[in-house]
Amino acid sequence: MRLCAVVVTFNRRAQIGPTVERLLAEPIDRLIVIDNGSSDGTRDLLAAIADPRLELLLPDSNLGGAGGFELGLRHAVASHDPDWIVVMDDDARPEPGALAAFLAKDLSGWDAVAGAAYYPDGRICGMNRPVLNPFWHPSIFLRTFAGGGRAAFHLADGDYSLPGPRSVDGASFVGLFLSRRAVALAGYPDGRLFVYAEDGLYTLGLTRAGGRIGFFPDLRFEHDCSTFSASGQFTPVWKTYFYHRNLLFLYRRAAGWLFWPALLIVLPKWALRGFKQGETRGAFFRLLWCAVRDGLSGRREMGLQDVLDLLKPSR
Repeated sequence: MRLCAVVVTFNRRAQIGPTVERLLAEPIDRLIVIDNGSSDGTRDLLAAIADPRLELLLPDSNLGGAGGFELGLRHAVASHDPDWIVVMDDDARPEPGALAAFLAKDLSGWDAVAGAAYYPDGRICGMNRPVLNPFWHPSIFLRTFAGGGRAAFHLADGDYSLPGPRSVDGASFVGLFLSRRAVALAGYPDGRLFVYAEDGLYTLGLTRAGGRIGFFPDLRFEHDCSTFSASGQFTPVWKTYFYHRNLLFLYRRAAGWLFWPALLIVLPKWALRGFKQGETRGAFFRLLWCAVRDGLSGRREMGLQDVLDLLKPSR
């Protein structure tokens, strides 16, 4: 069974080094790293690695995480035709032996496999918990809207101790294995999203297309990232646009016709978030307005430079 790995990086020299080292210690056939124009020595670091399995893709512009994953997956399929592809961020890496353990498993019946992501200190990485779409499961829907919040539809701590896999509806791009059939069913991530929610949209789309995603708790990954700030501020502020626009795309895919009434809850919460932004409050509201406008209309063409242009003072 042929296994490729795809990793996207941008100015994370200290993170990508250990990730590449860990991956090349595993029995993979090819490691494809997409560097989105790093200026911190990342490219020199990667170019100095002599392992022939490492392949470096250098796009002309910063494609973001979404564009990088789309490019990497398309290249992996077209150039190497692997049986499975595992994707992860540059600050995420398999625990030693995880990919060897994956290759030894009986994967029949599964089109994609989600590993279990942990912080380096051993805590479960909350942002990478697989999900069950509450709009597809009435009991989970009721728990969510009865006050259960995110905990009602994310896998619980106990699911990480299960003796075997369980079916999920969505997962993150940290330790996600995609089969040939998964790509045939769901295609490729939408690179126009730039950052945020591309993994949720992709995996929910895969499930809706008939693919089966299994959460395998014994396939452990380390995600060496910092948790989100408790202040709720977006730093840099341009992330406001992609975060909220892409969440609208995600909510529409997840909720179906219930998307419109759900907006009555979501949009006021987002507006209140603006008052926590301090000196960037004005920019936040400008970007939020554009994000909601484009999210509701389905516009996906705004790139990073377009968003930065929104922040320039009007003449």
